[in-house]
Amino acid sequence: MAAASSATLKSSSVIDKCEWIKGQSLRQASAAFVRCHPTSPSALTVRASSYADELVKTAVKNNCIPPGRGILAMDESNATCGKRLASIGLENTEANRQAYRTLLVSAPGLGEYISGAILFEETLYQSTTDGKKMVDVLVEQNIVPGLVPLPGSNNESWCQGLDGLSSRTAAYYQQGARFAKWRTVVSIPNGPSALAVKEAAWGLARYAAISQDSGLVPIVEPEILLDGDHGIDRTFEVAQKHGYSGCRKQGQGHPAASSRLHLKLLHRRIPPAVPGIMFLSGGQSEVEATLNLNAMNQSPNPWHVSFSYARALQNTCLKTWGGRPENVKAAQDTLLVRAKANSLAQLGKYTGDGESEEAKKGMFVKGYVY
Repeated sequence: MAAASSATLKSSSVIDKCEWIKGQSLRQASAAFVRCHPTSPSALTVRASSYADELVKTAVKNNCIPPGRGILAMDESNATCGKRLASIGLENTEANRQAYRTLLVSAPGLGEYISGAILFEETLYQSTTDGKKMVDVLVEQNIVPGLVPLPGSNNESWCQGLDGLSSRTAAYYQQGARFAKWRTVVSIPNGPSALAVKEAAWGLARYAAISQDSGLVPIVEPEILLDGDHGIDRTFEVAQKHGYSGCRKQGQGHPAASSRLHLKLLHRRIPPAVPGIMFLSGGQSEVEATLNLNAMNQSPNPWHVSFSYARALQNTCLKTWGGRPENVKAAQDTLLVRAKANSLAQLGKYTGDGESEEAKKGMFVKGYVY
């Protein structure tokens, strides 16, 4: 399965008169916890700020995690988007990025299979080539807009960007975003050191609390990078020890075996109260990512196990488009094929029949940076 998963947090506790304390031991269930000083211990009220009801509606009731739907990750930075455009011979200009993102968000019927779209900050404030706000186009398709408010990190480093996050997330909410995603990673060949794991968990917890306070449902995305010569059992060992939900190794494991380890890990580490777990494609081919998701859904799960794919939804679409206006419809049709395939996989009904050779090509890149 994918190298990482994103857990969509239900509106969790932010309690009046509380103090965030950094965890002192990795043996604790979390690297961050809340120390509360309630004025009336017998009448404690747990809230997620003034947005409590809206957060639940976004995460659970407002189509963020319904059966047969998942998330389109189109949150590539401008630099990464430029690499994608270069692969089809286009310059990395705002106009070209706008044209490609317009193609994605305006695909007719996309909302039948996609419930949320993760945007880069530029896209959140961008209009389509027809002059409509991209956020509005998504909402018209019953797709919830979200975004990445912070950069990711690789190897033995960790995410930065908590300073000023509260004001930025408040602005994103006003612009129409209703959820956010933050990715942080650990690398097995480089450790993972206790410091890297602790800082990752602490940063994710603080980001989640700040996002909720601004009305954004936080997607928490811890990732174990695929890079390295270790096997899938070593990946599982690290994931289990540190609470990361990734136990796949590039090029290793049949979907059934991979899904068995994933579900074993998830049952041990993820509370049933978490409403949704969305898997990344992590450099798998489009078909491989869909097969692995399908294997995860062959029996009922306590959570909504679905997808949050970027390349595994967009690769063939991008190549079909090729930057040519006359290819837009064909590219959108290709996007819908992939979205429908993963919709079926979320329901455990994907067969893999009729897939193209392009969709079977792997996309793993060593040391990949978003």
